[in-house]
Amino acid sequence: MQRQTQTQRQTLKYSPLQIQMLNLLHLTTMELEQRIKEELEENPVLEEGKEESANEENPDEYADTVDAAGDDSGNVQDYYDWDEFRDDDIPDYKTYANNQSPDNELYTRPMVEAIGFRDDLKQQIHFLRLNDRQQLIAEFVLDSLDEDGFLRRESEVIADDISFANSMFIDGEEVDEMLHVIQQLEPAGIAARDLRECLLIQLNRLDKQDEVWKSAKRIVSDTFDELGSRNYDKIMRVIGLSEEALKKAIQLITTLNPKPASGLRNDSLVNESIKPDFMLRYTEDGEIEVQLTWGNSPALKLNKLFTQMAEQKNDKATNQFLKSKMNSAKWFIDAIKQRENTMLNTLRAIVKLQYDYFQSGDVKKLRPMILKDVAEIIDMDISTVSRVTTNKYVQTPFGIVLLKDLFTEGVTNEDGTEVSNREIQEAIREITEAEDKRHPFNDQQITDLLAEKGYSVARRTVAKYREQLNIPTARLRVTI
Repeated sequence: MQRQTQTQRQTLKYSPLQIQMLNLLHLTTMELEQRIKEELEENPVLEEGKEESANEENPDEYADTVDAAGDDSGNVQDYYDWDEFRDDDIPDYKTYANNQSPDNELYTRPMVEAIGFRDDLKQQIHFLRLNDRQQLIAEFVLDSLDEDGFLRRESEVIADDISFANSMFIDGEEVDEMLHVIQQLEPAGIAARDLRECLLIQLNRLDKQDEVWKSAKRIVSDTFDELGSRNYDKIMRVIGLSEEALKKAIQLITTLNPKPASGLRNDSLVNESIKPDFMLRYTEDGEIEVQLTWGNSPALKLNKLFTQMAEQKNDKATNQFLKSKMNSAKWFIDAIKQRENTMLNTLRAIVKLQYDYFQSGDVKKLRPMILKDVAEIIDMDISTVSRVTTNKYVQTPFGIVLLKDLFTEGVTNEDGTEVSNREIQEAIREITEAEDKRHPFNDQQITDLLAEKGYSVARRTVAKYREQLNIPTARLRVTI
């Protein structure tokens, strides 16, 4: 026997408009432009352009008003016979006005064909006198190089792969023979098995082979581990060098390239350019105004033809299609408007909290700020603030700033005031830059120096901030 029961529960449901806005809120300006283009292609009801005004919606009525004004003034004359202008002797170039300045011309960035470093090396291989078997092995070895130009695989493994892929027997000695040929290509150090071999190949290719060159070669070949740990005392003791000779040899080694393929890669084509999402404008009375940088994003509106079709009596399938597309277009337009308002309100709150920083650009004037502080000002959820500030940049007079960098933890000084951890990181950077490079400060010494400046932080905190600043340990900062 079935029994009916009544229960009460609380659930959270999002409206289609809220879902649209959440999907758009975390997008950057460039991603939003691409999203709008995709929506324009998918939804025929949506089109570019601004909403028409009353006069634009009734052009005939507006024309009647102009004609009436013209008749009263007597300054407007209608020409019905255009034949009198047919034989006009005035050249066209005299009636043409060029109102465009050179600055208004749009220039498109030329497309550059990117050639990988492996393709460049294969072109060098083609100039060598190799038979088909050697050519096959050489190209397979080049395809096995990593992004830095090193060969991390064993010769026997490469020989087995070539043999299996081409149904022929290749041994490891043939691979080693072609590897030696490849290592003679440019740049020097390519196809090395490790960093030590890479540096030795480059040293052997140098023209000037004097006493400094001999010392550098012995350092790399005999005391490479000590060189990596900067144990200069042991290097001088093992090789028998003076401090001055060691210094010259180290200077020669530092001129070598530890990543030989870096000069053949066009990293500028891979890196994406930063396009700010916000822009600050400073007024004469000291106020800071917040603006969105839309770029080439078009204004959106509903297609008038499809809107009229939706009002007519069509078949059920047509009405259902038009209704769904119109609702989707309206939600998309409203979501973009809400996104704009939310982003502007969020940045206004950030500027209010970090007013001193935006006035000067000094990192030391950053106040401790978390997502909750901004969320309380704009009366929104913390997750909304997180979406708005993720991968968003603001254009300021002192450069482009990532919004996430403005959110910092607070550290209490000895006098009880709270400072941003960015201020402490800047103090650590200044200490390491001013230290004696022959005897750099360790983390405990940096902690003591910060305490003298009034920053009470633990040694492990100093180590964490030092790693965030990409500052190596004291042992690796030693120079001679």
